[in-house]
Amino acid sequence: MPFIEIRFIDVLDILMVAYIMYVIYKLIRGTVAVSIIISIIGFIVMWLIVRVLKMSLLTAIMDSFVSVGLLALIIIFQPEVRRFLVMATTKYDFMRRLGFDRQINDTQELLFVTAITKACENMSRTKTGALIVVQKRVGLKEYISTGAEINAEYNQQLIETIFFKNTPLHDGAMIVDTKQILAAACILPVSHSADIPKSFGLRHRSALGITEVSDAIAIVVSEETGNITLFDTGTYVHIKSVMELGSILEKV
Repeated sequence: MPFIEIRFIDVLDILMVAYIMYVIYKLIRGTVAVSIIISIIGFIVMWLIVRVLKMSLLTAIMDSFVSVGLLALIIIFQPEVRRFLVMATTKYDFMRRLGFDRQINDTQELLFVTAITKACENMSRTKTGALIVVQKRVGLKEYISTGAEINAEYNQQLIETIFFKNTPLHDGAMIVDTKQILAAACILPVSHSADIPKSFGLRHRSALGITEVSDAIAIVVSEETGNITLFDTGTYVHIKSVMELGSILEKV
């Protein structure tokens, strides 16, 4: 008889835990959360040592922290927890399977794709800085409320006018969905990821930040270089042509 009996369910249990740990690592990699986790591990090691040595006063104090540990972890890692839940619903498309899918006809899709790609092409050529956020299934009302609501039909000239340097709405993000331009001059959460290149400015960090807390995609036109960068689920890709951008937008 073997010393340790390993069942199939035990292997499955280990694999599931390993996968969850891997997902958590991907979420916190390059963020301040890594330092927090190292501190928590250090605290747990110290707590175990204190209990083994039977140091009553320190044990009582540290036990009080451990008793509220789960609640404290949820509060501390609230952004990461939110990113995990958003990523899970986006990856497995739970919203679509539950019937909460977007309704858009071919004409609306054509207006949406054409207006944004043409505007980005012109703004890239003139080096006009821009940040456009495309709302998908996770609502962005809390960020829309920080700007000026527009609720206008798609118009290439309107997009370019909003981001023109001398207009009052150019500084901030434009939030849109596949049907209309929702708002402009919106304030977005800034990413603190250490993986983002130092050449990226505040627009890029804001674009990355909104994709970390929602399923939205963000398009940035650099004011310095005119380059177009697309952000999605906490990652980014440099757009080489408007045709590439259009093909991505068609899948939103």
